[in-house]
Amino acid sequence: MQLNSLGFPRIGRRRELKFALEKYWRGESTQAELHEVAKELRRTHWQWQVAAGIEQVPVGDFAFYDQVLTLSATLNAIPDRHRGEGAIDLDTLFRVARGRAPTGTDAPASEMTKYFNTNYHYLVPELKQDQVFTIAYEQFFDEVAEAQALGYQAKPVLLGPVSYLYLAKNVGQDFDKLSLLPNLLKAYAEILARFAAQGVTWVQLEEPILALELTHEWQAALSDAYQVLKTAQVKILLTTYYGSISHHQALVSALPVAGLHLDLVTAPEQLALFANALRPDQILSAGVVNGRNVWAAEVDQIVERIGSVARDLCSQDGSRLWIGTSCSLLHSPVDLEVETTLAPTLRQQLAFAKQKLLELANVRQLLQAPESVAAKAIVNTCLARREAKAQAADATVIARVAALTQADYERVSEFNVRQAVQQQKYRLPLLPTTTIGSFPQTPAIRGLRSRWRKGELSDAQYNEQLQQVTRDTIDRQLKLGIDVLVHGEAERNDMVEYFGEQLEGVGFTKNGWVQSYGSRCVKPPLIYGDVSRPKAMTVDWAVFAQSLTDKPVKGMLTGPVTILHWSFAREDISRDTIATQLALAIRDEVVDLQNAGIGIIQIDEPAFREGLPLKQSEWQAYLDWAVNAFKLSAAGVVDETQIHTHMCYSEFNDTIAAIAAMDADVITIETSRSRMELLNAFEDFEYPNEIGPGVYDIHSPNTPSVEAMVHLIEKAAQKVPVRQLWVNPDCGLKTRTWAEVEPALKNMVDATRELRRRLG
Repeated sequence: MQLNSLGFPRIGRRRELKFALEKYWRGESTQAELHEVAKELRRTHWQWQVAAGIEQVPVGDFAFYDQVLTLSATLNAIPDRHRGEGAIDLDTLFRVARGRAPTGTDAPASEMTKYFNTNYHYLVPELKQDQVFTIAYEQFFDEVAEAQALGYQAKPVLLGPVSYLYLAKNVGQDFDKLSLLPNLLKAYAEILARFAAQGVTWVQLEEPILALELTHEWQAALSDAYQVLKTAQVKILLTTYYGSISHHQALVSALPVAGLHLDLVTAPEQLALFANALRPDQILSAGVVNGRNVWAAEVDQIVERIGSVARDLCSQDGSRLWIGTSCSLLHSPVDLEVETTLAPTLRQQLAFAKQKLLELANVRQLLQAPESVAAKAIVNTCLARREAKAQAADATVIARVAALTQADYERVSEFNVRQAVQQQKYRLPLLPTTTIGSFPQTPAIRGLRSRWRKGELSDAQYNEQLQQVTRDTIDRQLKLGIDVLVHGEAERNDMVEYFGEQLEGVGFTKNGWVQSYGSRCVKPPLIYGDVSRPKAMTVDWAVFAQSLTDKPVKGMLTGPVTILHWSFAREDISRDTIATQLALAIRDEVVDLQNAGIGIIQIDEPAFREGLPLKQSEWQAYLDWAVNAFKLSAAGVVDETQIHTHMCYSEFNDTIAAIAAMDADVITIETSRSRMELLNAFEDFEYPNEIGPGVYDIHSPNTPSVEAMVHLIEKAAQKVPVRQLWVNPDCGLKTRTWAEVEPALKNMVDATRELRRRLG
């Protein structure tokens, strides 16, 4: 009974990769030094996996920015604007991802969006009608050789050909992406042949689109693809995750692959269906340990669920069953061992990536020797953990949720009434300018926070210095001429963690980092109990900032749906119940901000679309409770209080009706990388409220010109009535420097003024 690791986090338990990347991008280290850090991380992570009992270490799960981008480079699918004069190298990838690298010419970065329903982002491949796929980048093969040189059996991991095409976008002419499949399969066949020549036995080809409801054409493409690849001299483990693939059972069971991996965390019911259809020469990899959450696995219950199937497969031939994680551990923090300050009662409920490997071994132990002393100890630990959870319920929060009525979810008046009241109050100009919330978190600010957390600064000293940072941020915005200001969020470590630290029922870690994209990591809170807000979280800072200017300063909050999706949420109650509890906590904060004189309040929901089930037939149930959670958080205010929300890296066409139902007075969205293409949804739907399409890509260090932003605003005005438009960056400015931010915002304001002159 083999243990199967689908992939391991690449950032390092203390974010070593993040710091090495950023040091290289700043020109403070060489590419060779960056490669050395990466090599040491891979070595460590392989050692951990082998020590836990993993026989075949995953190779190809490591990426310097994103594994989809690495695959694009391997396939020579790099946009012309990002190519240098020579071969594709690491800086080529950075130009695709960031628009800039230590070498080469700056160019607009490629589009980045969420990987299915996760908070991980991938670089969208850009494919031309005459695209030719050839092996052009050696990272996969180099890492196989590296693992083998260390004495490990390598199992290459890469996105399957059909899912790769599905995630790509057409550039230039409109054409059917599937027309590229035959040429793409030739490249995949060559990749598999290269792996075979290296002595590889198994290759993990991931086809996550199988969790979607696919058209006949895409189903046929999957069938055709694996008929072509069946001649490869390696064994293919067809890998699925993030949901059930039962609706494609006949298709999948007919594919000529040597093994199948199922996500049995999100869809445990599919096990028997596929096990019964398994061919005698196939293995089944059971993904029973959750790769997307941090809660310790209830391994006794796992074994109870899969026991009969597992025993049947093992009685035939023990090699036919693998025990694995539901998906890659990329979505989990690295190592619980470095968390030294967690309360023991919370710590015992957790398992990070390294510990999840040991949970796989525990499942095997219970399956193979259920009466052993070790097995009984595992079961006792599970029972004690469940008993502790049951004793932590908060009756007050539960009663408050039960007492809600429909009136609690609705604003006092319709939008057109509110809009007139707000226009009278704020008297903003045509195309009002604003930003999304955060301003640069400089080394000085981060150092200040570090010294305060270590006790080197008192609360009073810390707050005094942050007040000076806030004064400076307000002053810079006033000099730039921005219409609606923000306080800059200097006091916040992260848009979700900051709130998680102040809510009851929510815990947090010191090193529980998870990669979101590139070097960007987040540290999700742990929603372990019923959630409430014991006191105001943001009011003092909002009031202080508003005291510095007569211009409106937005109160800045993170919405309940985003807090839920960007946290590790408990699994013993429904997600909609957790969202409702969070919404009530945010509602209390919104009302307190209004009562303190803050008239414009932004409730960010960048993760709203992220929560959509992968199957469209299941969307409406999610959208109903997600919309209600936002409305509940915002509905406690009077008409003149203007509610904003922000969304980024989302496709809006399929959810535009739900976004309109949220009834925010203003929505700001990411649109600059898509060149305003995302606004098509708002044009076709005739979105009734006000919209701020982003005109400045904050994820690139490049400064957009006045002309470029004028062009984007003009494109927006062709799709949305100009009097509904706001002008703003795509997202918050936390990750940028002031040297990058101020010229870009000056150009944004100048572009807006130019258009105001033209439009009168």
